[in-house]
Amino acid sequence: MNEGFAAGAPQVGNVPEYTVSEISGAIRRTLEGTFGRVRVRGEITEFKRYPSGHIYFSLKDEHGKISGVVWRGSVSRLGLVPENGLEIIATGKISAYGERSSYQLVVERMEYAGEGALLARIERLRLKLAEEGLFDAARKRSLPLLPQVIGVVTSAQGAVLHDICTTLARRFPRRVVVWPVAVQGEGAAAQVCAAINGFSRLEAGGRVPRPDVLIVARGGGSLEDLMAFNDEGVVRAAAGCSIPLISAVGHETDTTLIDFASDRRAPTPTAAAEMAVPVRTEVLADLEHRGARALGALSRQLQTGRLRLDRAAAALPDLPSLLQTARMQLDDRGRRLEVALPGFVQKQRANLVAVERHMPSVETLLAGRRTRVALLGNGLQSGLRHSLQAREARLGRLRISPAPLVALVRERTARLVGMAGQLEAVSPRAVLARGYALVTAQGQPVTSAKALKVGEAVQLTFGDGTQGAVIGTPGVPVRAQGLLDF
Repeated sequence: MNEGFAAGAPQVGNVPEYTVSEISGAIRRTLEGTFGRVRVRGEITEFKRYPSGHIYFSLKDEHGKISGVVWRGSVSRLGLVPENGLEIIATGKISAYGERSSYQLVVERMEYAGEGALLARIERLRLKLAEEGLFDAARKRSLPLLPQVIGVVTSAQGAVLHDICTTLARRFPRRVVVWPVAVQGEGAAAQVCAAINGFSRLEAGGRVPRPDVLIVARGGGSLEDLMAFNDEGVVRAAAGCSIPLISAVGHETDTTLIDFASDRRAPTPTAAAEMAVPVRTEVLADLEHRGARALGALSRQLQTGRLRLDRAAAALPDLPSLLQTARMQLDDRGRRLEVALPGFVQKQRANLVAVERHMPSVETLLAGRRTRVALLGNGLQSGLRHSLQAREARLGRLRISPAPLVALVRERTARLVGMAGQLEAVSPRAVLARGYALVTAQGQPVTSAKALKVGEAVQLTFGDGTQGAVIGTPGVPVRAQGLLDF
């Protein structure tokens, strides 16, 4: 039993002994030697970017998962921007990590796993940006009719730039400012985004002229080649550009997200150049056509205006006849006025004479005033006398001094004399006594020299009497007995 057991027991002394490091190194050498460079397809998950610049993630499919790492030096050469949920084909080497007894895929390059995955990713981004309103038609601006400067964002080595410049020179030569960029590969999206933003920040009148319209173009290619123009940063830069933008990416059947954000989408770069400027000969022909139409319209308007003027002139009355009629009416009114004016004056003079006849004379008025003043004076003196006598009698009885009454009498007498003097001052006789004369003609006072005619007889009333006179020519004396000289 013991021998049988000893014979069936493993020979422990013959099993080789390894250290952990030796086993880890052997596994690592086996993995790296067996697989070498591999391409692994899977979906990115557990994506992490560390401050050191390294990227750690996992690739998984329906039945398994493998860890992956991208060293900092290889990040810029990946060919795409990794993110969770992205299905890719990673190219790299299998390597083991002995300290943790794990293996991982050291990735050097990534590419999208077929067009289906790319299209799904593009569609998700399109829906996201559409919800933000970046593709709304209200945001799109109209292109200038004839831009002075055209900006072009494209590769400097491709045929696209040559096609654009040739088309512009053929249609309508304009100044072209080119911002060369990489149109595919690593960093292409960042360069295109920087070019669009750079053109948008240019100021008018600066050292670099600010374009009036911007063309972003590249030639045809596969979906992977056009991915730079499906980048979210490029689309946002195109939507926020302050310059009207034309996108011309790929061939006519190619569609990228920048086409949705641009103001105009051209099927080819050549079509973008044709869209940017008109044909010079067509513009000149259109100007000539419009000029001819304007001249024709102006000629028709002149003819219409001339006809209207002729009709208006024909409808107008004969101006000389109107003037002759007006002149005849004026002469008739003048003759009637010459006849009517003396009659009117004679009538007014007769009215004044009639009024004068009913008016008392100045002598009568003065005599009446003097009589009233004398009566008032006599009555006042008599009344004062009786009043004084009565007051003296009462004063005698009362034995009061008569001095206040005498003073009152003197005051009233002085006031009466003053009123008489004022009446004499305003009396016409007093005025005549100062050397003035009253001139009357036909019994009416004369107040204007123009109312007298040469040879007309007048009456001069002085303070002491009346004299007759005849109006003569100034400077020629007229003498007659009983008349004054003028």
